[in-house]
Order: sequence, then C-alpha cells, then structure tokens
Amino acid sequence: MSQVIALVDDDRNILTSVSIALQAEGFITRVYTDGATALRAFTDNVPDLGVFDIKMPQMDGMELLRRLRETGGALGAMPVIFLTSKDDELDEALGLAMGADDYIAKPFSQRLLIARIRAILRRQALARGGATGGNDGAEPVALIERGRLVMDPARHKVSWDGRDVVLTVTEFLILEALAQRPGVVKSRNQLLDIAYQDDVYVDDRTIDSHIKRIRRKFRAVDDRFEAIETLYGVGYRFGEE
Repeated sequence: MSQVIALVDDDRNILTSVSIALQAEGFITRVYTDGATALRAFTDNVPDLGVFDIKMPQMDGMELLRRLRETGGALGAMPVIFLTSKDDELDEALGLAMGADDYIAKPFSQRLLIARIRAILRRQALARGGATGGNDGAEPVALIERGRLVMDPARHKVSWDGRDVVLTVTEFLILEALAQRPGVVKSRNQLLDIAYQDDVYVDDRTIDSHIKRIRRKFRAVDDRFEAIETLYGVGYRFGEE
C-alpha cells in the first residue's frame, strides 16, 4: 500500500511541485495551506509522515508539531520533517527540541527531500520491527525490559514505571540502541548510524537534541529520571540499575 505524505505550507507553488515529485515516486500526498486545517484532517486520518513549513499564518509549523506531540498515540508519534528558512539555526534547534525528526533548509532539493522522507520511513519500519532489522513473522520481537523501562518494538510502545511515554521514530531507535546494552557507551556517531543509517547530511550534534527531548519526555512522568547518562567527550549510555 502506498504511504501517505502530508504537505503543510502556505506556498502553493511548493505544495504543487513537491506533491507532483512525491506522487511520481509512488507516494500519496495530501496538501494543506495552514496548520489548523491540517490538524483537523490528521485527527481523522493519520498520515505516514508530515512535511511542515515553519512560518505559516493562523497556525505555524511549530505550533502544529506541538499540538501533535501533546496528542499522543499514533498521531503524536507521526514522523515530521520541518522546512526552515535558509541558515536559520534557531528554527532548526527549536524544531528538533520540539520533536521533529529532521529539517531541511529552503531553498531545497526535491531529491534530497525525497531521500530524507524515505530514510525516516525506513527508520520507522526498523523501529517497529526491532533494531535487528525487521520481523518476517517467524519470531515475535522481544520486549526490552530494563528496570522500570519497557520497550515493545513490535508496537512502537514505551513505558516507564507502567506509564506510557510517546517517542518519535528517531527517539525510539536511539533509546533502543542504548537500552539494549546497559552500561555500554554509544558515541554520537554510533547513534547517528543507528538512527539515521546512510543519511550523510545530518550533524552529529543532532543526537544531543534528541537525547534532551527523550529525557524531557521521561521526566514528565518521573522528575527523577536519570537513566540516560552523558559521558562528556565520549557519548551516552543507559545506566545499569
């Protein structure tokens, strides 16, 4: 079945050109010129991925993403790519801090955007099938249980002390990589290889933003959460209990 990509941008030229390019690649597209309209539509039918412009009237991309992440469930975990103003590092940092999976600066290459979309959808499939790469139905994907943490890769579900924590695809893969081997340090580059695979355009500091976001989500259910440890100059590890 073709995957559905939602495009949200107040520039109709971008909507038309990107939609045509994605449809040529076999995707189904839905287009929206403002965040409020998109949010109402997403509630009824969740796309596989969203591409949001940040600066839009009525409801901008940041607010749209915030509303989605607060919703939880399938809608809250929907992968999102932000389109930012050229060289606007503030937009990029804010987008990642709020839970975007990726960002691309305007003007952008449609080939690059399609490559990023495919990379995120591959990561989503990997997260659902486990870090070893898919589940053909021969064996169920095992739960990962580490103290108070429980991860269910097959259902893309995470809980801490029995309370659900909603993670994006990228966040799930990073946490999974750390939790699989408690006490073992993973460098930023190792986590990039796991979460972003062959996407060479991602800065290794992107991992720091995702780690901060993961910690913030867990601290929302346990303000004493300290399971993800930073080893400055080395990387991150999931602490042994």
